[in-house]
Amino acid sequence: MKFQLAFSIILSGLSACALAAVSPEEAAKLGKSLTPWGAIQAGNAEGTIPAYEGGLREAPAGFKPDSGFWIDPYKDEKALFRINSQNVDQYADKLSEGQKTLLRKYPEYYLDIYPSHRTAAYPQTVVDATVRNATGCNIQKDGLAVDPACRGGLPFPIPTTGNELIWNQQLRYKIGGGFATTASSNSWVIDTNGQVTKSAEQATFEEMPYYQVDQEDRDPLMYSRVYSLNMYPARRAGEVIVLADYLDPLAKPRRAWSYTPGQRRIKLAPEFAFDTPVASQGGVTLFDELQMFSGSQERFDYKLVGRKEMYIPYNAYKFYFDCKQEEQFSANHANPECERWELHRVWVVEATLKPGMRHVYSKRTYYLDEDTFGVGLYDAWDKNDDLYRAMFLSGVQLYDKDIPYNVKNVIYDFNKGMYALINDGLKGGYKFEAEPRSEREMKPEAIVSRITQR
Repeated sequence: MKFQLAFSIILSGLSACALAAVSPEEAAKLGKSLTPWGAIQAGNAEGTIPAYEGGLREAPAGFKPDSGFWIDPYKDEKALFRINSQNVDQYADKLSEGQKTLLRKYPEYYLDIYPSHRTAAYPQTVVDATVRNATGCNIQKDGLAVDPACRGGLPFPIPTTGNELIWNQQLRYKIGGGFATTASSNSWVIDTNGQVTKSAEQATFEEMPYYQVDQEDRDPLMYSRVYSLNMYPARRAGEVIVLADYLDPLAKPRRAWSYTPGQRRIKLAPEFAFDTPVASQGGVTLFDELQMFSGSQERFDYKLVGRKEMYIPYNAYKFYFDCKQEEQFSANHANPECERWELHRVWVVEATLKPGMRHVYSKRTYYLDEDTFGVGLYDAWDKNDDLYRAMFLSGVQLYDKDIPYNVKNVIYDFNKGMYALINDGLKGGYKFEAEPRSEREMKPEAIVSRITQR
């Protein structure tokens, strides 16, 4: 009863400044010309992008459930062609600025383009909630907040604004009702001399209360919670970071906590947001660009440009599970032999820093896969309009769980001439649990107590 009362108060408080969802006529396209999550059902005219036919749900022979590793169903495919410094201009209209910069700067770098497979698949409960959201989900506070009633599905399957697309990215289905863990998620930084340094080894845990619709003890505004335990380097072993994000970040900004063994206490860490560098990732990544975007949208204006065809990192099973750790790196970029690129339609969003707001970037561009809203490309420019950073976020379809999973990424810092590889789970794989833990178990104090007793 208390939960229902709190939920009703939140709904009434957010109803002001709400933007209406799409019309029933528009929503009727879902499941027909559009997939239930708003992607174009048909392939392209050239036949290089296939029609959507239900995604990848069948496991290849030899797959071991709950092992943390997924077999590549396309390991025997050959690349269709290669893009390199010699022919980059021929394909420039389907490449991001980050891709073109790497190809032109490093002649040894290339993109091997493979046949496109639209592998994304979702549980039926998520599909049903997404279709419901098309006419029932509202964006609030000039795009900076989302109606809590949207829980359980992608909020905006037919997006009309840049803010809605970024909310789709943040609320994408990538975990399920339970949570995901890695026994050891590694971050690697490669400096200007090609020296590879492991900047962190972390046990990580991530849950999405947004999809835990039957978990009544959750704050109805909370949509994501992550904690990580540092195990490397030795000087930072035992440190814990906890992040919690909310559907109305103006009313409830990101809550962050840190625990340091030397001090033996948990303290709030409000600085873990916006353009604060992430120490565990060598400072190459900012807190608001974790997995392309993370946190509040309040400092930028987000413009929806439209859809276009791009070569993006897709079905990256080799990169996730087969390339050994030492094989993933070249001196100036990730090893192109480990990467897989496919042609897909993406949503394009341009972000421009608002007048009077502070940030190290002046503008950003996001290219989000229309089937997953996660896989894609990201570019960021500094105050001089020079390309500062670029990210390639790859993904795999977890065919036994109906989850389009996308966490492993490479981010390039062109100002410093270095790059980082983030969320590399090769050592322990990626594990998922179907049932969420209780809120009591998820409090920062309980988390620290539990994981420091390992």
